[in-house]
Amino acid sequence: MKEFVVISGKGGTGKTSIAASFVALSGHVVMADCDVDAADLHILLSPKIKHKETFIGGGLATIDPDLCTGCGDCEKLCRFDAISPMKVAVDGKGAIDSGVGTGGSAGGGEGIARKEEKLIYFVDKFACDGCGVCAYFCPANAIAFEEQENGEWYISETRFGPMVHAKLHAGAENSGKLVTIVKNEARKVADVEDIGMVIVDGSPGIGCPVISSVTGADLVLVVTEPTKSGVHDLERVLELTRFFNVKTMVTVNRFDINEEITERIEEKARENGAVLAGRIHYDPAVVEAQIEKKTVVEYSDGTASQDIKGIWDFVKYQMEEEE
Repeated sequence: MKEFVVISGKGGTGKTSIAASFVALSGHVVMADCDVDAADLHILLSPKIKHKETFIGGGLATIDPDLCTGCGDCEKLCRFDAISPMKVAVDGKGAIDSGVGTGGSAGGGEGIARKEEKLIYFVDKFACDGCGVCAYFCPANAIAFEEQENGEWYISETRFGPMVHAKLHAGAENSGKLVTIVKNEARKVADVEDIGMVIVDGSPGIGCPVISSVTGADLVLVVTEPTKSGVHDLERVLELTRFFNVKTMVTVNRFDINEEITERIEEKARENGAVLAGRIHYDPAVVEAQIEKKTVVEYSDGTASQDIKGIWDFVKYQMEEEE
């Protein structure tokens, strides 16, 4: 089984449109949408969900205010600045009095004794990275660390074959872990159905989801664009694929918008040991196809379609060389 991954240094380069076109040209493959933070391959492939699983990505720390002694160890240990101190009112037994604020009086009446104060700590759930260090080292065992549901992953069917994809909840962590699950499940489907290739629509950038996307791949295609940021982003991505020793190809999408920068990008690719896969013309049919929820190679036989078909033939040749 071969695994072919399409990635980009930034969003908006046309990566997913090109990956979807490769799927259409392949005949019958397993697809894996590993752009879990902003998945959109489903827009072009209209998958019908056959199986759904909850994704448990990690834990979230919560501090029991009645058990917290206010020692501050958790705040010192937290690398993500997710823990902060707060003074609260307590009753005569030292328990948190939710009805009275610090320095206030119950019901606002006069003559009622001023409440005592206690220093406790609380966790900002949006800043918490789920590492669990605070819970492990808390001397009072006041910190709970419970698993959190961070999203869902699916096995679906499309007009081109099986598809494994996922949806990460907004603001949720551990997208790299979810990408790994998607890839592993896609391989399982390929084994069970005796399908010889998995095409992966990877994440843009160079973060954890991209690292998970390219790990174990037979071939990676980097889609870039002829802009100054395209040159910079390509250098970062090629550094990443070189570190993981993955055979890498480069294509410039919409190259005719700026052919001077296209040549600079291709020179950078050669300097970094990448194979040039070809160029893709700017073609309004790409957007028109998206509106119709089709790949451009299904919708049109124009310049972009012809370019993508040529690149796909070259990809297959490169994959055969790896055998």
